[in-house]
Amino acid sequence: MATSTCSAVHLTPLLSGAANATAAAQYICDQFNGVEDKFGDAGHAVDTTFLLFSAYLVFAMQLGFAMLCAGSVRAKNTMNIMLTNVIDAAAGGLFYFLFGFAFAFGGPSNGFIGRHNFGLTSLPSESFDYGYFLYQWCFAIAAAGITSGSIAERTQFTAYLLYSSLLTGFVYPVVAHWFWSGDGWASPARSDGKLLFGTGVIDFAGSGVVHLTGAIAGLWGAVIEGPRIGRFDHSGKPVAIRGHNGALVVLGTFLLWFGWYGFNPGSFITIFQAYGKSGAYYGQWSAVGRTAVTTTLSGCTAALTTLFGKKVLIGNWNLTDVCNGLLGGFAAITSGCSVVDPWAAVVCGFVAAWVLIACNKLAEKLQYDDPLEAAQLHGGCGAWGIIFTALFAKSKYVDEVYPGLPGRPHGLILGGGPKLLAAHAVQIVVIIGWTTVTMGPLFLFLHKLELLRISHDDEMAGMDLTSHGGYAYNDDDFEESKRRRELAMVQQQEEEVV
Repeated sequence: MATSTCSAVHLTPLLSGAANATAAAQYICDQFNGVEDKFGDAGHAVDTTFLLFSAYLVFAMQLGFAMLCAGSVRAKNTMNIMLTNVIDAAAGGLFYFLFGFAFAFGGPSNGFIGRHNFGLTSLPSESFDYGYFLYQWCFAIAAAGITSGSIAERTQFTAYLLYSSLLTGFVYPVVAHWFWSGDGWASPARSDGKLLFGTGVIDFAGSGVVHLTGAIAGLWGAVIEGPRIGRFDHSGKPVAIRGHNGALVVLGTFLLWFGWYGFNPGSFITIFQAYGKSGAYYGQWSAVGRTAVTTTLSGCTAALTTLFGKKVLIGNWNLTDVCNGLLGGFAAITSGCSVVDPWAAVVCGFVAAWVLIACNKLAEKLQYDDPLEAAQLHGGCGAWGIIFTALFAKSKYVDEVYPGLPGRPHGLILGGGPKLLAAHAVQIVVIIGWTTVTMGPLFLFLHKLELLRISHDDEMAGMDLTSHGGYAYNDDDFEESKRRRELAMVQQQEEEVV
């Protein structure tokens, strides 16, 4: 927000005809400066309220993840997958507080990792207030939630605790530091002005930082522990394993949609800022609104493209596919939501839908099993979103959102040259590489110690019964199913004795 100063030295000559002109000038300036300070306080309050409200919206996405995951798995694993979502938030909160926030934003530091502010020892400060920590924590646990979907229905609970802690406390924060911190080596707002390819990476709300990181972590977990029992037959042909509750899938999808209005528009962090002359109708509040519109259009386009595309491919209108297509459109637009026009968001969503369909086809051919399609959705569509931004970022919007270097490279298709595309290609490569060398060995280590995958019998019975003391649904069907399994186990033991 622009500021001005009142000086008695300048005002006194204008009051030279009055008695005690100097004192009068000083009094007027004191009053003026006091009002200006109040306006400054109000600006900070408005920005903080905007950020906190956005954080609450993003946190609501955890409920969306929980509902989506619960509906997408079989009923016998409902309690397990919902508990993992709770643990992602709880463990992530503690480890992000102790280490993660410092690794991500603890400046001054080097380009690789933050080095200060462990345990929030320096908050509040001129750079950050507590609301900023809360907002960034919500992003960290979102990345962990993506990973939990990929390894659902067959992973030991201990493994969830370990991977969630490492991902939110170290792996994800380092990636966030690279692209979002003022000290990060690929940040578009790097404080020393040494930008990657003269532009830095424009990953505004995290198609790469959040979605691709979480997806690659989940990819390695699912690959190392293998597909669920029965997902592929003996010839390698895929066998559909349907989620048990379409209503929960829809509820989770709408909650995630709602939360995305904090995820993308909220990433401006502040809203009380004019572009150009103060008093005009156009400012950061306009950019926030435009970002909400581009987010909406990309998701809607992806949902409709998936609806009709899958109708042509498989012959029916599939609810789960449409919900995942919608979310794929959101994941893709997250990178460039603030720097593209609404018409470009339609292009983003259309392509994202086909990227997700293609990734799912490839996963089946490779016998890769991801119950939530998380790696395909957040990884494939997230990577497309990174490329999309490098193609369609508009120069005017880039200069407004990243004002430190006017005229910096923008979208290739809009005449901005190849530099931004080169920077974004680097982002995809380094995120895949970093997440692979950190999370891959963790999952492999857990696998070697037999701490990753549950036993065959536990998987067949369901993790709710074997790990959590009972089913999520207490009805006659489950009790009868439990009774039949117990009877079968007794008969098998008797046969072994004979």
